[in-house]
Amino acid sequence: MNLGGLKVLMISSDRNIAVPGSAVSERMLSYGTLVEELHIVLLSDMRHGLRPSQLGRNVWVYPTSSFFKFLRPYNAAKVGKKIVYEKKFVRGKSVITTQDPFEAGLAGVRVKEKWRLPLEVQLHTDPFSPLFSGRLNQIRLKIADRVFQHVDGVRVVNEDLKAKVVKNFGIDQSKVRVLPIFIDKEKIQKAQIKFDLHSKYSWRHILLSVGRLAPEKNFGLALRVLARLKETFESMGLVIVGSGGEENNLKKLAKELGVEKNVAFVGWEDDLTSYYKTGSVFIQTSEYEGYGMALIEAALSGMPVVSTPVGVANEFQNGVEICICSPDDVECFASTIASILENNFKRENLKTHMSEALKGKIMSREEYLNKLKSTWENVATKIL
Repeated sequence: MNLGGLKVLMISSDRNIAVPGSAVSERMLSYGTLVEELHIVLLSDMRHGLRPSQLGRNVWVYPTSSFFKFLRPYNAAKVGKKIVYEKKFVRGKSVITTQDPFEAGLAGVRVKEKWRLPLEVQLHTDPFSPLFSGRLNQIRLKIADRVFQHVDGVRVVNEDLKAKVVKNFGIDQSKVRVLPIFIDKEKIQKAQIKFDLHSKYSWRHILLSVGRLAPEKNFGLALRVLARLKETFESMGLVIVGSGGEENNLKKLAKELGVEKNVAFVGWEDDLTSYYKTGSVFIQTSEYEGYGMALIEAALSGMPVVSTPVGVANEFQNGVEICICSPDDVECFASTIASILENNFKRENLKTHMSEALKGKIMSREEYLNKLKSTWENVATKIL
């Protein structure tokens, strides 16, 4: 098949795609080099104020601009069906790919049912974790159960997720491909520092956490670890980069723990170079992760890492390349971080061994794009 003629309809909820120059929009442009046309439907509401736009020569973005959140999948399906018709998608040279098997996946199934195009579903988180709980997530699991009955290909970020998808949804393992999230190693390592966190804040030791301020990210643990460490280290602070619905709750907890003056909530940042390269220790406190891109970015930047046993963290040697503690063990986090800060040999050893481990795990841009291209080519042939 001539891949130059491939047309891809992507359904996503990452609204940063619509922001020119953002890391994810740049990634979409690189995907555009693989295909003839890339059309991206964004799950969004009217309040987001997004408009249809063209990111590049052959990459377009179409926000759903729904009145209500629950209407997003239905609006995305409507927009997707229209794109397939107007842009003349042809079976054998077309693919529908969705960012998840939940709301985006539901929209993808509706487009597939209308036009009989092959469907690829991506899975970046671990919905099989007992901590993937709550009413909304239970509904999402039911949606996923239906969506996986219609897939022609599944793309996951690690082997563990592949095994779980095969076991829990009865998917033929030949349909499931492992492709970790692309991280530009060279760009991260060459990026220039714009400011030093130790100059910006008065703390001698600075812990760094990055991610959405959502319950599953478990940032409350980071605050409790900070409170415990302050008993030993007088000049200690925590910088949290991210935004989300848990911010007010976390600020309230910080005040209750007496560490509100030692925490900086800086919101979301596109350029994390200065944070990664001038912080003391990176901590990931998530209850579950599909991958954990921030952890890899921090490690590539030279930060020692302490994490819960989730996502990509499990692929490294505990105590050699990374330090791992359970998501409810404040004492483990605190004592481990203290030993890293107090022992230069241990700190440098962790960084050196992690650097060596990353050499065999991080793909080049060319390798990643070739694998993605191969995956889409394979799915495109799965016509009814």
